[in-house]
Amino acid sequence: MAASEENSSLFPIFILTIMALPLVPYTIARLCRAASKKTKTIHCQCSSCLRSGKYRKSIFKRISNFSTCSNLTLVLLWIIMGILVYYIKHISRETQPFEPFNILGLEPGASDSEIKKAYRRLSIQYHPDKNPDPEANKYFVEFISKAYQALTDPISRENFEKYGHPDGRQGLKMGIALPQFLLNIDGASGGILLLGIVGVCILLPLMMAVIYLSRSSKYTGNYVMHQTLSNYYYYMKPSLAPSKVMDVFIKAQEYMEIPVRRSQDEPLQKLFVLVRSELNLDLKNIKQEQAKFWKQHPALVKTELLIQAQLTREAAEIPTALQDDLRHVLELAPRLLEELMKMATIPRPPHGHGWLRPAIGTVELSQSIIQAVPFSARKASGGFAEGIAPFLQLPHFSESVIKKIARKKVRTFQELQDMTLEDRASLLTQVAGFSAAEVQDVEHVLEMMPSITIEVTCETEGEEGIQEGDIVTMHAWVMLKRGNGLIGALPHAPFFPFHKEENFWVLLADSLSNDVWMSQKVSFMDEAAAITAASKAIQETKEGSGATMKEINAAVREAVEKVKNGSRLIMGKFQAPAEGSYNLTSYCLCDSWIGCDKKTGLKLKVLKRSRAGTRGGAVLEEGPAVDDGIEEEEEEDDEVYDDYESEYSEDEDDGKDAKKIEGKNKKKNSTVANGVAKGKREGSGSSSSDSEDE
Repeated sequence: MAASEENSSLFPIFILTIMALPLVPYTIARLCRAASKKTKTIHCQCSSCLRSGKYRKSIFKRISNFSTCSNLTLVLLWIIMGILVYYIKHISRETQPFEPFNILGLEPGASDSEIKKAYRRLSIQYHPDKNPDPEANKYFVEFISKAYQALTDPISRENFEKYGHPDGRQGLKMGIALPQFLLNIDGASGGILLLGIVGVCILLPLMMAVIYLSRSSKYTGNYVMHQTLSNYYYYMKPSLAPSKVMDVFIKAQEYMEIPVRRSQDEPLQKLFVLVRSELNLDLKNIKQEQAKFWKQHPALVKTELLIQAQLTREAAEIPTALQDDLRHVLELAPRLLEELMKMATIPRPPHGHGWLRPAIGTVELSQSIIQAVPFSARKASGGFAEGIAPFLQLPHFSESVIKKIARKKVRTFQELQDMTLEDRASLLTQVAGFSAAEVQDVEHVLEMMPSITIEVTCETEGEEGIQEGDIVTMHAWVMLKRGNGLIGALPHAPFFPFHKEENFWVLLADSLSNDVWMSQKVSFMDEAAAITAASKAIQETKEGSGATMKEINAAVREAVEKVKNGSRLIMGKFQAPAEGSYNLTSYCLCDSWIGCDKKTGLKLKVLKRSRAGTRGGAVLEEGPAVDDGIEEEEEEDDEVYDDYESEYSEDEDDGKDAKKIEGKNKKKNSTVANGVAKGKREGSGSSSSDSEDE
């Protein structure tokens, strides 16, 4: 019985240990992540951002942000652990070790007369003849009598001094840390014990494995569905216009699963009226165009209308029944756009290059969603060569304000930025009618906007010049500066309801052929990670070139200093193409700000192969060629579609001309014309799985 009680008392310790093993490191990781995130959130201080409530730290918002399922579960588990600790501490008081001197209330080494006197005193208090209480009887028999015997009987005292117990050497006791009722195998307790063993040892691990496998088979590491990547890969086209990127973006599986209820038909009809001008419907056949729009999948219609409401800043007019869906759509947008960008720049056969035009369109769509600027604002109109979109991201700016400052010959965003503080304040107060506080808001945002400089070099490591088939290494230093001196900060985005870190995409592309040779995402938020990556890359490069340790350390110190001053190192490799001169362009595109993109030219000369062997490894296998008929159909669609003029439209037009010439040459070698459409469908499935692995 005593053994079973001892085993039962070990059960809370066992449960406490099992809970603490995963809970303590998980809690530490959550706290560290929250602390690092808190240090990063340097946001815009203009009145528009503060009024949006996104950064407001009220007690109710803190409670709502904290009251997530994971946080509440974490707190509940810690409360259970606290209760277990208190219970174990209470049990430890009851199960104290056998100490005869303490039981009799004596100091160690007391004489026999003192032991007998203490025994008689306790006997008067606890002896069954003097005290009828059963607990007193139990204490007298199990503790007082044994303590007196251990100190007066020579054999018992010798056993206590040698083995710590009056009964002599005690055997090794082993038990099971389970409650006492489970240790009784008779009756129903045996079934409970069996079910517990089967549940904990078999069913629980099996259930966790099933949940993990089902989730991993459905989602990627970026919490995007595999079906979404497959859809993006299939619908992505090389000649995709920037405004047509929306049609591919809304085909994400996450958006397709948004429920559309009958009660939302009327709110969607009202929303359609609000954003109809941005849907690029043919006004000559407006009834047919509207009917065609509503014949789409209901989830696609709903998603596009909600995104257009965000772009046109009509979110406040959205009915209450659609507000939650709008927040859900916008919450998923950043990571879906990131995956869409990867699908645009993923290497594809036959040359292993991505596509530039859809990549630029994806970034511009991201900018428009974050800043809540419609596509129509990007069109060149009214003397604004780059459109009015960059102006609309400034606080208190509207179309009427932009027209007023245009009369003072300020027609580009760069002209507004280049003005002195006094001239700009005079322009905004006297011409636009801004107050001093509104002018200060504009200055806050202009100081937050990043200015990008990029330096790119390409070389073959350990060799002079670049020859056909070489593995070319690209080094790019991207430098960021702001007027307020910050490096990492959250962008000004009062109409986007979530925190959004600004990211930059560095592309090395040939604008004439619409090919992206290399792409990489850059962030300026995590300085420690950037220092580690730059140090490692510089060290490996220098070691490969045979530099001394002193030279390596000097180069690493220089790179670390650059990173601390607001630079990021981008390194990538690509295989050198055939002999010739290539006029490449390096793009640095921001996914959050409009008008902050940077592009620089780069001339790459590839020599004829003269070195022995191939340093490029395996050459990419050529896949099925794109059907010429499909290309012509895409080009016709582009002509019919009223597309806005991107800031890169000149390069894109050149790319279209080059595509037409290339299409004519392909017609002479149409050896793979049969079954191209079928091959394209089959290839999209296999290629999408490859892209997911990447």
